[in-house]
Amino acid sequence: MSNARAIRRRGSGSPIFVRIIPLGMALEGIAAGVIRVASGDSRDVVVRLAGDERRRPRDLDNVYVASQSGALTPLRQIADVAFETDVAEIRRVDRRRTVTVTSSVRTGFLTDRVTRRIIADLDAVDLPAGYEIVPAGEIESRSETFGGMGGAVIVSAFMTLAILVLEFGTFRSTLIVASVIPLGAMGGVLALFLVGYTLSFTAMVGFVALIGIEIKTSILLVDLTNQLREKGMALEDAIRQAGEVRFLPIVLTSLTAIAGLSPLALQGTALYAPLAWVIIGGLVTSTLLGRIVTPVLYKLLPPAVEVG
Repeated sequence: MSNARAIRRRGSGSPIFVRIIPLGMALEGIAAGVIRVASGDSRDVVVRLAGDERRRPRDLDNVYVASQSGALTPLRQIADVAFETDVAEIRRVDRRRTVTVTSSVRTGFLTDRVTRRIIADLDAVDLPAGYEIVPAGEIESRSETFGGMGGAVIVSAFMTLAILVLEFGTFRSTLIVASVIPLGAMGGVLALFLVGYTLSFTAMVGFVALIGIEIKTSILLVDLTNQLREKGMALEDAIRQAGEVRFLPIVLTSLTAIAGLSPLALQGTALYAPLAWVIIGGLVTSTLLGRIVTPVLYKLLPPAVEVG
């Protein structure tokens, strides 16, 4: 609890009262107990300086603190009370104190290009001993992602090929279906180059999604060709009829995906625009070139089918 001691001023017969309060109690208050009201609820009793006595820093000059010997010392004699800016929290990475500075790249500018220019300028800064600047953000995410993506890509490729082999039963059909993958990858890379984006993490995600869309449309074409041949149709006639029947559904599927991704691509955000442009560019090239390459490969490498 706060208390007051009567101290006699020199040359005066009347005492003055000095408020002796622990500093923590004066500033933040201290829970002195709990009181129960008639309704049964309990409330904490907090002791602190009155509101009109702790509005300004100089109000703390009236607070006296006790030393180890018991002598009373005004707070203003042992501390300078003032407002100063300070960090809201102390963050540590690998037990080292860190300060993170973040920013967003304006629309129309490449994140990778802006980051490399900033790093080049920061390398010229003469830092004090014990300080260093570590690039993070997209650069750190890209290095972490690409570092562990190699194994994941290999596993996913084997799984995709295994599923195609189980579905068609022949390696030739699998090869024909998978022939659209490099066509789409070429379109995705070309789209990134034309719009000026780099191979970022979201762009890699776009390539993974693109492979799934391409294989689906190629499966429709190859599967129908196999079904027509199983019914006894000649090889060239089956290829021609399957191309005519599946042409419109494949084109409409690609156009629908392109139309859905266009707002995301035209928005120009550095995070999601590369993903959209990769899928759009890959769908354009795979749809146009795939209608030529897939039938030609099927003619050159016709898979074996059982004629019913």
